[in-house]
Amino acid sequence: MHRIAKFHKVSFEQFKGDWTDTFGDRAEEEIRAVYEGIRLPARATSGSAGYDFFTPEPVTLKPGETVKIPTGIRAEMDPDWVLQVFPRSSLGFKFRLQLNNTVGIIDSDYFYSDNEGHIFIKVTNDTNEGKTVELAAGAGFAQGIFIPYGITLDDDCVSVRNGGFGSTDPGQA
Repeated sequence: MHRIAKFHKVSFEQFKGDWTDTFGDRAEEEIRAVYEGIRLPARATSGSAGYDFFTPEPVTLKPGETVKIPTGIRAEMDPDWVLQVFPRSSLGFKFRLQLNNTVGIIDSDYFYSDNEGHIFIKVTNDTNEGKTVELAAGAGFAQGIFIPYGITLDDDCVSVRNGGFGSTDPGQA
């Protein structure tokens, strides 16, 4: 086993701004209670590859509905590693809960981004069986797996990240 990463919470200020941007204005005490309840990702068993990400508050998704969840989590990892995020397999199997970007890719330099590397996970209930997904606060809904990666021999990239989604692609708007 390689010990190459550590999960952290983002600052309360970062979480509060992102939570408000996603869910609208709420009382600061309410947002602080959500923040204080955030659990760092954890493996369920010693043989698990994935670290479960937990819902900060209850989530209900009717068929076809989508929610963007500010997890309050950031991942510090060694260079040459990436965190890949997937839906928990049981939720995908039972409800067709899917990530909107299919697989989330969290690069090692995202930790130092101007949003503190705050990991958002956007999921959709893509059921074709009419099932509603109901997750209690603190329920595991996604899993992250750390994977090493390589680069080409002639790679000469020297660019530095400063942002989140689309920040590494100047053509993205």
